[in-house]
Amino acid sequence: MIVAIIYRSAKKGPKVHLEIQKHRSSCYGLIRSSYREAGKIKHTNHGRITGLDFNELKLVQLAIRGLTIPKDSPEGLKTKGAKEYGASYAFLRVAENIGLNKSIYSRPGEQWVKDCMAMIVGRVIYQGSKLSLSNQWKNTVLWELCGIEGKVNVKDHCYKSMDELLKRQDQIQKRLSKKHIKNGPMILYDITSSYFEGAYSESEIVRFGYNRDQKRGRAQIVIGLICNEEGCPAGTEVFSGNTPDGQTVTDKINEAQKKYGIKELIFAGDRGMVTQANVKKLKDVEGLQLISALTHPQIMALNKRGVIQMGLFDEKDVVEVLDTETPFRRYFLCKNLDTARRETQTRLKLIQNTTQELTKIESSKRAVSDEKTGSRVGRILQKYKAGKFINWSVKEGQLTWSLDTDKVEMEKKIDGCYIIWTNVAADKLDKDEVVKAYKSLANVEMAFRNIKTVQLELRPIFHKTDNRIRAHVFICMLAYYLQWHLKRMLAPLFQADGTNENREWTFQNVIQRLSMIHKEKAILNKVEFDHISTPENDQAEILDLLDVKLPL
Repeated sequence: MIVAIIYRSAKKGPKVHLEIQKHRSSCYGLIRSSYREAGKIKHTNHGRITGLDFNELKLVQLAIRGLTIPKDSPEGLKTKGAKEYGASYAFLRVAENIGLNKSIYSRPGEQWVKDCMAMIVGRVIYQGSKLSLSNQWKNTVLWELCGIEGKVNVKDHCYKSMDELLKRQDQIQKRLSKKHIKNGPMILYDITSSYFEGAYSESEIVRFGYNRDQKRGRAQIVIGLICNEEGCPAGTEVFSGNTPDGQTVTDKINEAQKKYGIKELIFAGDRGMVTQANVKKLKDVEGLQLISALTHPQIMALNKRGVIQMGLFDEKDVVEVLDTETPFRRYFLCKNLDTARRETQTRLKLIQNTTQELTKIESSKRAVSDEKTGSRVGRILQKYKAGKFINWSVKEGQLTWSLDTDKVEMEKKIDGCYIIWTNVAADKLDKDEVVKAYKSLANVEMAFRNIKTVQLELRPIFHKTDNRIRAHVFICMLAYYLQWHLKRMLAPLFQADGTNENREWTFQNVIQRLSMIHKEKAILNKVEFDHISTPENDQAEILDLLDVKLPL
């Protein structure tokens, strides 16, 4: 109705038009007529239109010009050039809101910082190589939102920016640690490996070592990750692929205390991290306290000395025990029935496979030497890891063996049992808090799963130089840092979700739904304007949880 009145009035006097004004995140329309006076163009304001978004004002503008067109007209509304918009815009805004861009550099407007933000957000949404991400410029507004119009040059906007990012890794991690790891805190630490394919003969870090992905014959790197007790990552480092688990611990503790200025800390690491050798090295470090777990032989040694009894392990209550030989340590006896059942079943299967193979050798009638028979037995025991349960001997090429049932029963008693230890005083952490702290290491394992596999896809690693490999790993860590915050913000969505076949939401599904919000060129009677698709109800709910408002 407003448009019709304005258009009729335009025929009687000076031509009326709608001028669209933008103010911060909103826009409005000024209804004006223009005329000449003494050779100058002047304007008269007749009113303003508010409450409409930019695209609706565009349509009103066209209507005032008399350009309203039926839908079936050849000159009706058309769209072209649709690009993914919602996920890129939302995740970039969240990254800025949590201060990630300023953690990277104090002047986030620098183009290399924007490039890094594109690679971090791109790792969350698209994964793949830097080249494939740079070629996404036709499909997404990600690079456009980060200041790059048109084709992206992978060398300038990825590789060079990665080099700049790596130069600032220490400063960035110091800022993240200061923000998320307070003085007197607990830090969680673990390492993993990532294997490579192809030749890396000039690399100093791609080496053969113990492969945690069970990829034999593949060179690898070792990656260390520091998180706070909630699992928020604060630092990462790449080590040579042949670095043992425990060798990195002392360096990480020194780094936390000296480089990041954390004087008082509680360091939680698993059995492979906090070895006896490391405990000796760290016992005189001021302000350091440890939380870890005992190995199987260490548990058996305590049992043999009478410090513990197997009957003390309880699946409901944590039992605290002190040892007079190590009065500064507190031991916490725990039991997990699910783990106990799994370990028992696994052992029975391995023993069954072992005995079947040994029976075949025992019943063989071929004449062979003692050495050959012993070698066959050794390979079987090595394969199934059941040698401690088998008593065997070879005489004149004939195998004789028996199963040590007492050892099997003794081993069964310890299934699911584990002992956590700490030198943190009881008035600082009670037994439940210590156990909870150790179990928090699962947050680091979750971080590695997200970084290495489907969600962020650390590998395959396409870079050939050591510094680019380090920069790539660092980008993956920063992407997980962003993802960690996104998941916390989306927690109400996941918590309210259904179960089993009624479950709808995963993090990947959130990305897909936001990605369906497109930016496209709208064309109406040769007038072009940008159009962002209106979010549906579930998309609007996600944006609200992320505290992101799409521009008008």
